[in-house]
Amino acid sequence: MKLKQTYVCEQCGVTSPKWVGQCPDCASWNSMVEQITPIRSSGNKGYAAATGEQVVKLSDVQLTVEARIATGLNELDRVLGGGLVGDSVVLIGGDPGIGKSTLLIQTLCHLSQTHPALYVTGEESLQQVTLRARRLELPQDQLNLLAETQVERIIAIAEKSSPKVLVIDSVQTLHTELLSSAPGGVSQVRESAAQLVRFAKSKGVALFLVGHVTKEGMLAGPRVLEHMVDAVLYFEGERDSRFRVIRAVKNRFGAVNELGIFAMTDRGLRQVNNPSAIFLSHYETAISGSVIMVSWEGSRPLLVEVQALVDETHLGNPRRVTVGLEQNRLAMLLAVLHRHGGVATFTHDVFVNVVGGIKVSETGADLAQIVAVLSSLRNKPISSDTVVFGEVGLAGEIRPVQSGQERLREAAKHGFKRAIVPKANMPKGGVDGMEVVGVKHIQDALGHF
Repeated sequence: MKLKQTYVCEQCGVTSPKWVGQCPDCASWNSMVEQITPIRSSGNKGYAAATGEQVVKLSDVQLTVEARIATGLNELDRVLGGGLVGDSVVLIGGDPGIGKSTLLIQTLCHLSQTHPALYVTGEESLQQVTLRARRLELPQDQLNLLAETQVERIIAIAEKSSPKVLVIDSVQTLHTELLSSAPGGVSQVRESAAQLVRFAKSKGVALFLVGHVTKEGMLAGPRVLEHMVDAVLYFEGERDSRFRVIRAVKNRFGAVNELGIFAMTDRGLRQVNNPSAIFLSHYETAISGSVIMVSWEGSRPLLVEVQALVDETHLGNPRRVTVGLEQNRLAMLLAVLHRHGGVATFTHDVFVNVVGGIKVSETGADLAQIVAVLSSLRNKPISSDTVVFGEVGLAGEIRPVQSGQERLREAAKHGFKRAIVPKANMPKGGVDGMEVVGVKHIQDALGHF
């Protein structure tokens, strides 16, 4: 097969026969990366003709449903959508030392007892991987290890050993003989991942790819890498906390934004059976600026604590700082609070934090943020047995959120006695042991605090 060397702009996709510092189309600097493409011969009529594929009707396609593979960790199975699919490709990213290798070695050691598995390491030696498995007291007799960084040799060995599950740790260490650039470059990462994905799909192998992250917390390498895989998982956690969170930001076989909660111990990662309890603080007396909300993450409710600190400022531009929430949305909510609630904060700094290091991206946290800010501003504590959730619109209306009844049941299970929710989320039959108050406008909500 003949190969052709071209250069492609990462920003706009324009191609060039030679490398240039500035893209001639979009004028971005240092965005041209090397790419090797095959040159088709005159006798080749295209991929479809070469493989004998024909056009078929959608109704004539035969579907084969395969049972999912249980990983041995229920929280990981939840994030994957109920288990591991046979020919799926999963990309896992996270900060250095967060526990990606620990999670995968635990998973593969358990899977190897029932399915052939291969762990390929490019960052650690075989001795280091073995020491970790022994320290975690994992079963080691069935797992196969390989220390290799060249993609072609990895695929050749995998074809001989025929694993059902394959782990590559990490994709940034791989290189292919088709390219001359150094490992870790954009072109090397993209081409290496492409070859592994083709191998996994053609052989029915479940593939885990470990990816590095940038300083901004995003997966390093080309964004096309996320489009090539079936699922993208982010491993998150605070350095000073033993809890770890796996979040699915893309999943072709399950729900996105699904969360898996783990605790890091001296015996590896242990799944948390009651994740809502770890994000709730227990105070002897209620404190101002703290409110409990029920967030919906993936397919289950999760109780989290939202804290706010409102302090007088002597600066011309008061600060708006959020941790675990969207900063621009906080600025919008403060404007709504002033316009429709009559509460001004333009002479105060506002700091909002979600306890436990968790990130909440849904709009159901709007009402909880406003209540926490109001509680801190007035120095008036909110009752510790009260939960709040709801979306706030620009007109001051309180909009309903999804799965309202499931959120209320989760709060009642944890002993909460009162809930301030959107009027449209009021349950028809009520919730046993809980007073549910429905509000339609921000003024109605402020009247209960």
